[in-house]
Amino acid sequence: MTQASSAPGHALVTGGAGFIGSHLVDRLLAEGWRVTCLDNFDPYYDEALKRANLAPHLDHRDYRLIQADLRDAQALDQRLNGDYSVIVHLAAKAGVRNSLADPLGYQMTNVIGTQNLLALAQRRGIKQFVFGSSSSVYGDCPRLPWREDDKDLLPLNPYASSKLAGEQLGYVYARTFGLRFIALRFFTVYGERQRPDLAIHKFSRLMLAGKPIPVYGDGSSSRDYTYWGEIVAGVRAAMAYTASDYEIFNLGNHRTIGLLDLIRRLETVLGVKARLDWQDWQPGEMRHTYADIDKARRLLDYAPRTDFDEGLRRFATWLRERLDAERAAHR
Repeated sequence: MTQASSAPGHALVTGGAGFIGSHLVDRLLAEGWRVTCLDNFDPYYDEALKRANLAPHLDHRDYRLIQADLRDAQALDQRLNGDYSVIVHLAAKAGVRNSLADPLGYQMTNVIGTQNLLALAQRRGIKQFVFGSSSSVYGDCPRLPWREDDKDLLPLNPYASSKLAGEQLGYVYARTFGLRFIALRFFTVYGERQRPDLAIHKFSRLMLAGKPIPVYGDGSSSRDYTYWGEIVAGVRAAMAYTASDYEIFNLGNHRTIGLLDLIRRLETVLGVKARLDWQDWQPGEMRHTYADIDKARRLLDYAPRTDFDEGLRRFATWLRERLDAERAAHR
């Protein structure tokens, strides 16, 4: 069992302008940490959303933003020159479907980029490395709920395989080079600032615009949705974990929501009726995700508390504010 450190240090947060990263930076700055954010503002989704996420940080005396690419080892070595006590590596090319179209790009950023960062940590003597992995590494693993010690990991898409490769690289650096590597498998994170390509955000924008939403397969898929606040708490605990040099933790909710149930709940919080556009199952997609979180409960004091409908209400409030700001910007 570990508690988050009460002694703030200097954290390097990659992907710190993104959904989870920006929320983590909020918390670290509030706790008195110095934070260096590394982000390349990948055009996968609108850069303006990321700029809005980090805008409150820019004037903070303990915050520094570095725009650089993980694939450029020389640039990382030259520009990441702080006295970092921990690296939280959240940056990645994201999105299952996009990885099917650009598998090499995902390999370069998510695997080579992670390799570059691990090598930098080794050279600089940065002991603590927290890695944002994904529930997608389980792929077709037949047993539900998924446990960290499951061996039947069969990723279904290049994104998932790149995340599994990142975990394996971390094992090498933990066992061979003395780094402490903590991999966190995130399960369908949602809430304010969620990426626009993810179902809750995508569906909500379409529903509020009166447009149909795509429903793949027969609607029987389900996900273990996890509110961002639980994820940030889990990351924060992993930053302080010292009981071993290599661990993998599921950060989920141990509760699944079916796709059609999700749509009904969105109709309630948004106050609009969804129009469904039925489509074929998508290649590379998992039918279900479901996390066993006993290990995280025991070793990280991880305890999800946010009610799913309350999380959706908070997201809906944020989205309406975001849409108002976008409309105002285009007047």
